[in-house]
Amino acid sequence: MASIRKEIPIAARPEDVWDAVRDVGALHTRLVPGFVVNTQLEQGERIVTFANGMTIREPIVAIDEEHRRLVWSAVGGQLAHYNASAQVFGNGDRSATVVWTADFLPHEAASFVGSMMEQGAAAMKAAFDR
Repeated sequence: MASIRKEIPIAARPEDVWDAVRDVGALHTRLVPGFVVNTQLEQGERIVTFANGMTIREPIVAIDEEHRRLVWSAVGGQLAHYNASAQVFGNGDRSATVVWTADFLPHEAASFVGSMMEQGAAAMKAAFDR
């Protein structure tokens, strides 16, 4: 199984970043606008439409308030398996770091998944840095 981990420094309070991460239906307006263009909520999952036109169903596995960690998986698209988490850490100076980890199959999708995560990380940073 392939794994990619991104550490995204955010110039915002950890509480504010976590509030956006845990708002699972607002990817397109709060967390990664431009990278995600629409998010619809259904029972226990969200349907995410990306700027590149891809639509994926993402079951929400866990929202861990104590550790500020969201876990989700993905159904559909070109991957046989996808599981990811985003965890928000405070840096002690009123800024945050989001650690986004994705585990997926097949291994050959690493370039595609890595590129999508880079785009998502840039959109997330831009959303908070504005």
